[in-house]
Amino acid sequence: MNTLIAGPLALEPLQQAHAAEMFAVLQDSAIYEFENEPPESAAVLGARYAKLESRASPDGSEQWLNWAVRRQQQELIGFVQATVLPGNKAYVAYVLHSHYWRRGLGSAAVTAMLAELRFTYSVLQAYAVLKEANFRSVGLLAKLGFTPLGSNVIAPWEQEQDEVTMTKPLVTSRMRPNPSLNRRPTTAGTVSLACGPRGIFTVQAYSAYLRGRR
Repeated sequence: MNTLIAGPLALEPLQQAHAAEMFAVLQDSAIYEFENEPPESAAVLGARYAKLESRASPDGSEQWLNWAVRRQQQELIGFVQATVLPGNKAYVAYVLHSHYWRRGLGSAAVTAMLAELRFTYSVLQAYAVLKEANFRSVGLLAKLGFTPLGSNVIAPWEQEQDEVTMTKPLVTSRMRPNPSLNRRPTTAGTVSLACGPRGIFTVQAYSAYLRGRR
């Protein structure tokens, strides 16, 4: 996995070493307004992160990609996550501490991840599933170009009755690489990407593993 640089953010491949600092981030009660609850301990979170370092599902059919989101050379503020499925599809998720909402940091992190999914992992279609009542996320996903999945379209994952699935193609002209701006190698294993549109895409812990899909 690459480390991604998106404006003021560094997206670091998630490791067990992130657990103690991330545990503090995930104690923010505002994250769980619509579902889920914080991890019970840093040790439990660390054990989970150690397993995720494999970057793959147990049967090898899915790629499990997780990045810790850090303000460059400063504190962690959350994470972004993608589950890459067969057929050039991926489900995406992210969680940020509420102190960093509405600053454009969420959209910058997610935009960087989507570009990496497109150009490194050949993902052509991104999906997000979230509680329908989560009006912040629905609105902000829409700002990032996601639209509700049509009723006649079957999503890769089945959604619950109170959820909505949104989707975005990753083949538009807006996502074409620009060697001088959008995607340029820096140090080994590091990629620099331009920030996306401002505004935070607050998905409030709908991530795949928190929802029991990992």
